Amino acid sequence: MANIRRSDYDITNTVRVSSPQSVLRAVEQLLVSTWPHMMLAPVERAFADFDALFAGRMPGFSGVDTVYHDRQHTLDVTLAMARLLAGYERQVEGERQLTSERATAGVILALFHDVGYLRRSSDRAQANGAEFTLNHVSRGAEFLSHYLPQIGLPQWADVAAQVIHFTGYERPFDQIVTDDARDIALGHLLGTADMIAQLADRCYLEKCRDRLYPEFVLGGVAMSTADGAREVRYASGLDLLRQTPAFVANTRATRLDDRFGGAYRYLEILFDGRNPYIEAIDRNMNYLEQILRSESWRMLRRNPPLHAADPNTLGRVRSLMLGYFKKAWLQD
Repeated sequence: MANIRRSDYDITNTVRVSSPQSVLRAVEQLLVSTWPHMMLAPVERAFADFDALFAGRMPGFSGVDTVYHDRQHTLDVTLAMARLLAGYERQVEGERQLTSERATAGVILALFHDVGYLRRSSDRAQANGAEFTLNHVSRGAEFLSHYLPQIGLPQWADVAAQVIHFTGYERPFDQIVTDDARDIALGHLLGTADMIAQLADRCYLEKCRDRLYPEFVLGGVAMSTADGAREVRYASGLDLLRQTPAFVANTRATRLDDRFGGAYRYLEILFDGRNPYIEAIDRNMNYLEQILRSESWRMLRRNPPLHAADPNTLGRVRSLMLGYFKKAWLQD
């Protein structure tokens, strides 16, 4: 039993990615072993602020209430980002090296890459952060522009507001402009961390069906209306899963391997030539293919923990989703 990966632990089953303190310890070990003289105070401040913000203790914010993009997702991405930063720096030389300050900015970017999902006190029209699905990256860029100067990193505010777009779909990558090529490399690492952490999640399939689908409904992704006609992209959580193999294959080909230049390979120096994230993604996809061939949905039996600000969030999101469907039916 000891070898079974726990649902709120990282790919190595050694770091509890639902715990900011556990992830901070692992991140600091990676950073100090790569940049021995790195100043850790900004990273520690960012982790403390992340914890307060996502838990709903930060004035002006409601805390995280998205059920797929929860606190565990962000911490899992942040750990993957720290590993990519360390692996990259140990394999490149000279002017391509990132420097400890850029690595600090990279970790903070990972911590707040989904902060745009959080509702602010001024967001009175939205009942859930998933309603910001289509513009959450731009909201995150705005947050970072104000936040980084507050923790002594004003020189990274404009860069971060650009680089965060490597995690989303709002802006074409060729429209992300920076003055230093190393910041583009940083974006490739960030976009890679965001994708591989979630695709390698032990409960990725269940989370797609039960948590990502409701977010897509509330965010206007599952269904949209144009010129008076309703387009249904995902009819249900199971329909989302049926389309997942094509999505993952396209993501790997066009993002991970092409636009991000296979940056996930920088991890292999940390794992004796293996890549446990890619191995886990392959396992998830192979298992999904078995399910799709057999139509035996009972094979999806994991019940992952939810790490939102309110433990009752999942029930509320499901009620909001049903309300969305009823409103759509009444309009037909």
